[in-house]
Amino acid sequence: MNKDWKAATKHADLERVRRLVENGADINSKDEYGQTALMNAAHRGQVGLVRLLLEKGAELDITAKYNLSALMLSLIGGHPDVARLLIEAGADVNLRSNMNFYSALHLAENAGYNEIIALLKQKGATA
Repeated sequence: MNKDWKAATKHADLERVRRLVENGADINSKDEYGQTALMNAAHRGQVGLVRLLLEKGAELDITAKYNLSALMLSLIGGHPDVARLLIEAGADVNLRSNMNFYSALHLAENAGYNEIIALLKQKGATA
């Protein structure tokens, strides 16, 4: 992940992100932790950036350290609104981290996100 892309996504600079993507930036490039812009935005609860990255074709199910996905990171970060966007966009609801084998459903249950739990189960998530 180059520094321009990292800075634009870190600060949720939507216009700059849009320009960078239009000029060929790798939307799925990874930072030093193996996380993509979508993963970082999901973890930080940057709804507008998540929407833009999804519109521009960011891959939903890339995983990083501990096999965590953007969906799992949104729940770890306390952002059920972002989790809903990712689920509705088609995120794999059955990915599991290799950290105690957590799934998105497990994380949502631990946080008490009842609407997300119901949505995950509707999409076929298992504990």
